[in-house]
Amino acid sequence: MIGTVTEFDEHRGDGVIVDDDGTKYYFHCVHIADGTRIIDVGNRVTWRRAVGLLGHDEARDIRLVN
Repeated sequence: MIGTVTEFDEHRGDGVIVDDDGTKYYFHCVHIADGTRIIDVGNRVTWRRAVGLLGHDEARDIRLVN
């Protein structure tokens, strides 16, 4: 999947990615693939969709689009 990081709280370590269709996917910084744990709002990213512990769709394996 491909989309844009629209929110990220460095202190909580969580954020939101919106895909090109407008669907929101929440994520935690542990799922940023390069291990940095920080990502900038506005970055274009790819990810895979997974079902989280609460049954909601989440973003995992998040990677910057070059």
